[in-house]
This record gives sequence, C-alpha cells and structure tokens, in this order.
Amino acid sequence: MELHCWCFLLLSCLLPSLSVQSEFFSSIGQMTDLLYTEKDLVTSLKDYIRAEESKLEQVKQWASKVESLSATATQDPEGFLGHPVNAFKLMKRLNTEWGDLESLLLRDTTDGFISNLTLQRQHFPTDEDQTGAAKALLRLQDTYRLDANTISIGDLPGVIHKSPMTVEDCYELGKIAYSESDYYHTELWMAQALKQLDQGEESPIDKVTVLDYLSYSIYQQGELERALDLTKRLLSLDSEHQRAKGNEKYFEFQLEKLKNKTETQTEGEREKRDTSEKKPKKKAFKEPIPERKMYEMLCRGEGIKMTPRRQSRLFCRYYDNNRNPTYLLAPVKQEDEWDRPYIVRYHEILSDSEIEKIKQLAKPRLRRATISNPITGVLETAPYRVSKSAWLTAYEDPMIEKINQRIEDITGLEMDTAEELQVANYGVGGQYEPHFDFGRKDEPDAFKELGTGNRVATWLFYMSDVAAGGATVFPDVGAAVWPKKGTAVFWYNLFASGEGDYSTRHAACPVLVGNKWVSNKWIHERGQEWRRPCHLNETE
Repeated sequence: MELHCWCFLLLSCLLPSLSVQSEFFSSIGQMTDLLYTEKDLVTSLKDYIRAEESKLEQVKQWASKVESLSATATQDPEGFLGHPVNAFKLMKRLNTEWGDLESLLLRDTTDGFISNLTLQRQHFPTDEDQTGAAKALLRLQDTYRLDANTISIGDLPGVIHKSPMTVEDCYELGKIAYSESDYYHTELWMAQALKQLDQGEESPIDKVTVLDYLSYSIYQQGELERALDLTKRLLSLDSEHQRAKGNEKYFEFQLEKLKNKTETQTEGEREKRDTSEKKPKKKAFKEPIPERKMYEMLCRGEGIKMTPRRQSRLFCRYYDNNRNPTYLLAPVKQEDEWDRPYIVRYHEILSDSEIEKIKQLAKPRLRRATISNPITGVLETAPYRVSKSAWLTAYEDPMIEKINQRIEDITGLEMDTAEELQVANYGVGGQYEPHFDFGRKDEPDAFKELGTGNRVATWLFYMSDVAAGGATVFPDVGAAVWPKKGTAVFWYNLFASGEGDYSTRHAACPVLVGNKWVSNKWIHERGQEWRRPCHLNETE
C-alpha cells in the first residue's frame, strides 16, 4: 500500500488558499505546497504510531518510507515535481492511498490523528487530479515517443529526482486508460506491469488480474491470436477463471471464422491483383503533414523548417527602439528567432528578483486556465489547455507597472489598452495545443467586451528554464522557440492592414521534465493608430 496523500494535515496556514483550489495536477507551482503538507502529515502520523506501536506496525513502516520520500522532495520541490512520474504518484498517494490508511485506522476513532486526517482529507486531491496526472503521463508518452519501460524506470532526459514506478503504479495507469476505453495505452501499461511481475517484483497485484485486462485490451484492438495466447496463460495460472474460460472459447471461434473467410477470399483477391497489375500506376501525391503530427514533431525538436539560407539572414543585435531614452545608453539584447512570421527574443529582460516577485503575487490566485468558447464567447476550461493562470494589474504593485512600461519602451506600442499581465504555471504534462491569439473573422465578438479591438501582438516572458519539453511551436511554419529564463519573445498577430496573420498559430508543448512559468501581455489595436500605422497591402 502506498500512502502518497499526506499533504494538508498540519499546515493550517495553507488551508485557506488550498481549500478553495481544485485540479492540483494543472499547476506544479501549487503542487509544491502538497509536498510540505505531506511531510508534516508524516510527522503527525509518527506521533500517533508511538502511541499505538504494537497495533499499527504496518502503518509505521509506511510512514518511514514516505518520510524518506518527503525529505528528498522538499529539498527541491519544483525540481522533484518536475518529474511527471513524481507528480502522478503524488496525486495517486493523496487521492487513493491515504483513504486506504483511513479505513485501517478507523478501527479506533478515539485518537486525534484519525479525526484530524479524516477532517483534512476534504482538502486532498480528487479523482479528477489523479486521472488528470495519469492522462498527462500518457500524453507525454505519445508526444515524446517514450516507451512504458523508460517512464517506469524514471529514465527521462534532464531528471534530477529519478522515481521508478511500481507494479501498482503501472496497473493504475492502465486501469485509468481502460476506463476511458483507451485500449492502446491499457495494453502498454498492463504489459509493463506484467513485465515487472515476471521480473520478480513483489506486489499485491497478481498476474491473473493484469492478464485479464491485457488480453481484453489486445482483443479490442483486433489482435485475436495474441489475445488468445494471453488468455491461455491466464488459465494456466487460474484454471477456474470463468471470464477467461468464456473468452478462450470465443476467441477460438472468431479465429476459426476469420480463417474460413480468408480462404474463400484468397482466390478472388488473386484475380483482382492480376488485373490491377496491368494498369499503369499513378504518381503518388505527397500529403501535407497533419497539424497534430507536425506539432508533436516540433515538440521533439524534429521537423523545423529553417533553411541555411534563411538562417543566415537572422541576426543578434543591441536594440534601442529608435533611440528610446531608456535604452539609449544600455540597449537590450535582441535575437531574431524566425523570419516569417517575424519572431524576436529579448535576452536578460526580466531579473530573477522580478520573476520571484511575479510568482509570489500570482501563486495565491492561480486558477485553471480557460479558453473563450468560439460560439458562446463564454470562458471555459479545456483538456487541450493544462495550466493555471492569474492576472496581475499595474496598480497592485509598482513592479508590474514598471514591467508594462518596459514592454512599451521596447515595442513602441501603447500598453494602456493591452490586457493585464497574465501569469501561467503549467502542471503535469502542461500544454496548450495549437491556437490563435487573435480573433478570426468568424469570431467578430471575440474581444467586443474589452472595446480595444483585436490582439495585434503577443509578448511572452519565460520565467523558468525547462529541463525537457515545453517549447513554443508554430506548426504551420515549422518553428520552435525554447524556454530560457529571463527572456521574452514577441510577434505580431495582425498585419499592418489589420488582417490576421494565420502563420502565427502556435502551441505550448507538454512539459516533459521541469516546471514551466510564463507570463504574457496581449497588446490590442486601439491606441496603436500612430505607433503602427495601417498598411494598404493586406498581408504586410
């Protein structure tokens, strides 16, 4: 039994902020509080164990295990939770396994620890958090083409805190995929659980249970022979397994039926093949790469379409925005990241102290990031945007006003009509799939309530380095921009004519390892009339 859910017992000072939150999995920054709470819960549990040592020996052993894990985790909370397996296991511990402990301890409700744990469990992560963390692992597995064994042994690029997965972890992941009728991932993780059992790992999950899920998931994918072989293996372990006995007969019947059907079709197919070989072959048409595939390729660092000739036209420079007084003596470092659309990066544009201040202001207010429904215009959460965000206004802290002024001085654009500074922290496998920042022609009311026109430009601060993953990619043009702490990237969403630049469709890749913090400023059309005059050419 793994008990990963200690997080809220003794940190009473954290409860006001945590109790109103949900969806912990969507923000690594907020999940760090769970580690500290878990550590204190272990301390409380050990006090209880000292009083009931003889009766609760099993719990004492578990507490020692979690205490060791917590000690390691709290040395570098964000780095520890940056490993997606650690984050998944934390959700699993807090949502499932501490409940198992509660059932054990309720044999004696007189102890203060039991009543305290029962009370605080209402602040623990939910089934939604555990499922969200599990789905994030599956998403990372697909995007970065990781096999189950690589994830299970914790061998991910850039990791500091390796965390192997147990048979129970693999089984739980496969079961969540099964509940979603995702038989592909069910097979991968049940096969991994079986592999670890075959290697001798001790587990309360037995091979019969795993084989039952595995054989059915393989059958659902149309592989009857493999499903039959696994069912026979299951029956060799438990000859009285009623479902397996029925499945064996059914699979054998279906295979025989398929064999007869194949034999009757063979002759007809041979005749068709002889006829078709006489026809001249048409030249194959090369289909464009689908957006989803291009997005995932770019996230892996593949498929970037920058030619050497175009690369040679990209430069680095010291930039003062036409002799702006602020940067006349100390110009900023500007680097061309891409030519079409034109994307620039500004280096050393945000200091470490400013970054920490922004995070400090934003963290208590982080809420699940939303998107605007293109039909209703209502803000709502979406599975393709996994992060939490907060909005910081200039009047809240002088530093925010200072940052807004810095963006205005560098871009030359009016900030009074821009949206407030949005701060985002990405959770387990955090991502934002391909989208436009500007409102399209079929969304005439996208920003109507703001009264400031369309989003003319985007300014994006990177407030953390990311060990692996987390790139900003532009699938239509094959561009990828990688996070670098203290830098910012800038691009125009609209041409000078006011028409949308559809090549700016972009995405935030899933964070594979690490903790990604960004903040952005969406700059609107109003107020830019003299700063960025209109152009008669639609695409200039």
